[in-house]
Amino acid sequence: MTIDQLSVTQDDNAATTKRVLLLKPRGFCAGVVRAIDIVQIALDTFGAPIYVRKEIVHNSYVVNDLAKKGAIFVNELDEVPEGARVIYSAHGVSPAVRQRAKDRGLKVIDATCPLVTKVHVEAIKFAKQGYSLVLVGHRDHEEVEGTQGEAPDVTQVVSTVEEVDALVVPDPNKVAYLTQTTLSLDEAKYMIEALKRKFPNIVGPHAQDICYATENRQVAVKNVAHGADLVLVVGSKNSSNSNRLVEVSKNLGTNSYLIDSADAIQPEWLDGVNTVAVTAGASAPEVLVKDVVEYLQSKGYGGVDEVEVMPENVRFGLPPEIVQAIASAPSATRQA
Repeated sequence: MTIDQLSVTQDDNAATTKRVLLLKPRGFCAGVVRAIDIVQIALDTFGAPIYVRKEIVHNSYVVNDLAKKGAIFVNELDEVPEGARVIYSAHGVSPAVRQRAKDRGLKVIDATCPLVTKVHVEAIKFAKQGYSLVLVGHRDHEEVEGTQGEAPDVTQVVSTVEEVDALVVPDPNKVAYLTQTTLSLDEAKYMIEALKRKFPNIVGPHAQDICYATENRQVAVKNVAHGADLVLVVGSKNSSNSNRLVEVSKNLGTNSYLIDSADAIQPEWLDGVNTVAVTAGASAPEVLVKDVVEYLQSKGYGGVDEVEVMPENVRFGLPPEIVQAIASAPSATRQA
């Protein structure tokens, strides 16, 4: 069923029909699947405990589930016993963190998303070429901290157009920009336009840094928001890409809420609402989406239409650390 067909159906039956538009793509991206698999394989291969620096992905359900299986989540490497095994989260780490792990003799497994690694490589390249680097993103986000750490002496983080206007660099003709992978497309566009106005000769990456999953989920929301009275985004509060989905919907004039689970839905949100669009951030598992749909069905939203805006078939391989660990482990412990 097309988006136009959905809109017509809603118009013809608005008084009597309550329905759910289930967006696709939604939920786990390839980087999140890879990161979760890495933790699970490490637990299966080596046994608990396995230490993880920060949340492996920004979703409380996923983190709690892995913790029950023996993963221990820590804020800093100093909390990991010397010589123990530690996994870096999907958001990446700075060279300083890598050096700290080496100093403490930790056995490292790197679950950094390959698309985040791409941004790190770009930061190193631009710094070596003598550019001042502007990183567009949220400065308190772990991904931004890791990327900035690749070239801290030449990198400035900006989050608003006002901060762009206030930038001071040694050579305005030698500036490069990068972006956090989980920004909203519109947000990134406005920021990059502001940078180009201030620095006409600024250069950027050959391909945008915003990841395919972030873009696809935002495009899906843009395609259905006009046909919905409410958009529910399944994801945790500290998930950047999930928060961006809420912003995209609200910017289009459709009310939206970020929910960790069905339990967070407030009954009054559904007052006067005939059509609810449901999506999920790139770190939210499908089981939570299922619970939300079942809750809505219990409230009279009987029709559920899955709306696929574009196909998504990206897969990432496991890092060499985990492949080698599996290969060298005794056969009896290889459960992955």
